[in-house]
Amino acid sequence: MRIDPKPVIAKQKRRNRRGPTERLSEALIALAEGKARIAKHSEKGWASITFAGARHRVEIVFKGADAVEAGECFIAFLPEHEFTIPGQLVADAAVTEVDHIVEPPSMVVICEILMLEEG
Repeated sequence: MRIDPKPVIAKQKRRNRRGPTERLSEALIALAEGKARIAKHSEKGWASITFAGARHRVEIVFKGADAVEAGECFIAFLPEHEFTIPGQLVADAAVTEVDHIVEPPSMVVICEILMLEEG
């Protein structure tokens, strides 16, 4: 009597395939000290003769007094923040709109970020 062993099926490794958009979102939430959520994120391709990339428009919501305080820091630090997104260079990051609500404390920040492909 002969018993054949079961064929070994190689397990495929699941790779976390986060692209530049997801990595940018993560970086923005980290800059917001984890006290915000992204309500909207749109991306529009952008290119010139020498560069290609995308312009991102992101709406970030801060709810609660602590979150609003983190939002104020976010506004101050975003333009000079050094992003580390593999294969991408953040050429410009600016806050374009801010809406404060006093009671209950909340704030909505809209920013635009120009990311260029490295290489």
